[in-house]
Amino acid sequence: QVQLVESGGGLVQAGGSLRLFCAASGQTFGDYSMGWFRQAPGKEREFVAAISGSAGRTWYADSVKGRFTISRGYVKNTVYLQMNSLKPEDTAVYYCAADRDYAGPSLIEYDYWGRGTQVTVSS
Repeated sequence: QVQLVESGGGLVQAGGSLRLFCAASGQTFGDYSMGWFRQAPGKEREFVAAISGSAGRTWYADSVKGRFTISRGYVKNTVYLQMNSLKPEDTAVYYCAADRDYAGPSLIEYDYWGRGTQVTVSS
């Protein structure tokens, strides 16, 4: 089993920045692709960004391109999400996801999920 734990959420004013962190632990053999998704109240969970396990290829939702950056940490199977120029519409619970075989924006392909961290952007 693989466990994911997110951290770094909080309350920030519009235009500010936050950096989220996610670490995978447990039976993490090899390099996992990792992604970030978010879910606002009353809305479906949506893709934010993803990074592949080996080559480091990245994907971004159109709504965050140019503002958010996903990167891998120095420790294997860790990932950051740097969020700049935050907007009130970025307010959501942000979830980290991981998968051994899939990398990309499709939510249903990820096998492992964290419990989420709240990001609130005030106007």
